[in-house]
Amino acid sequence: MNNVPLTSRESQVLWHLAQGCTYKRIADRLGMSLHTVTTHIKSIYRKLDVHCAAAAVRRAIELRVLNQGETHAASY
Repeated sequence: MNNVPLTSRESQVLWHLAQGCTYKRIADRLGMSLHTVTTHIKSIYRKLDVHCAAAAVRRAIELRVLNQGETHAASY
């Protein structure tokens, strides 16, 4: 990883966000509450210094937190 200290759970949430999943779908897939997903996303946005999902994904790619190929993987 790089200098953006995302937790492993935040990284999982970010990956699903990059796949275009809704917060509800992320919650279902990761077995957490919608509130927890929202909390993780707020933390991701703060750490990446962004205000929306598209900017978070773009910034994560720029910082090499996400590989660009990961954002095009098929959703399950």
